[in-house]
Amino acid sequence: MADPRFFKKQGPFALSTIIETCEIDDVIGDPKGVDVTDIRPLIEAESGHLSFLSNIKYKSHLKDTKASAVFVDGKMASDLPASVIGLVSKNPHRSYAIATRMFYGNGQDVSFSGIHPTACISETAEIGEGTSIGPFAVIGDGVVIGKNCCIESHVTITHAKIGNHVRVFPGARIGQSGFGYAMDPRGHMPVPQLGCVIIGDHVEIGANTTIDRGSWKDTEIGDGCVIDNLVMLGHNVKMGRGCVIVAQTGISGSTTLGDFVVTAGQSGFVGHIEVGSGARVGAQAGVTRSIPAGAEVSGTPAVPLRQYLKQAAVLGKLTKKSS
Repeated sequence: MADPRFFKKQGPFALSTIIETCEIDDVIGDPKGVDVTDIRPLIEAESGHLSFLSNIKYKSHLKDTKASAVFVDGKMASDLPASVIGLVSKNPHRSYAIATRMFYGNGQDVSFSGIHPTACISETAEIGEGTSIGPFAVIGDGVVIGKNCCIESHVTITHAKIGNHVRVFPGARIGQSGFGYAMDPRGHMPVPQLGCVIIGDHVEIGANTTIDRGSWKDTEIGDGCVIDNLVMLGHNVKMGRGCVIVAQTGISGSTTLGDFVVTAGQSGFVGHIEVGSGARVGAQAGVTRSIPAGAEVSGTPAVPLRQYLKQAAVLGKLTKKSS
């Protein structure tokens, strides 16, 4: 269960209210008069609790759960115990997220509101209504931050325009000079970086992530992107809407991502390539050339996923023969 020292719980809620709120397509069983007191994993849930199943890997937990109701995909609904009310959803994990917010808010509430007294805010910066700035954050000259944003502790933002409902987690650095040098035996000359960082609405930027400003054109992050911790985005990178960039991904300068691209952890990209909308890049993949829309790639250098799996199988056979 969520530790009450850190997470304040609301409720209980009538199951009928949860059904109305959580994007439910069908209900198996009778929800009338049922109240829900908390949300728990399948194997921990008791009577009065709500749970969910979205990964078939945990299907075996369903038959033994004591939860009063469970969010399920329609394909797994037939495996529900007779005592459990099934809440059929196209995306049980999403329904679970909505319900969890009902009980616990966003689960990431910070202990400050407004502008913390230790924050350093330039007189020429513009901070939108409802935005909070955390302890020891630094907001540079000319920076624009929209409404209802949350800039957490020790964040540094310069040369940036940020939209509404953006959350920046502790230690992130946005708008610093990109890595541009004129290489020469007499000494490497820094090239002035004259662009900005443009961040859309409803974006999350993880802890200790860095986003360089552009050299001439701007670095751009589209609406609804989710960027994990310890990500590095070089100058002039352009990301479309709804991209998901997982921890320790590094994207070199002037690379363009379409909409809803997903990059798994520790993937790396050379510069000046294009990744098409809907492409998915596997963990630790090394992307050395452009990727078409909708493609799935893995390995180093990255190749189509099926090709990568065949290569791995062949390599496994070769190593068995040689041992």
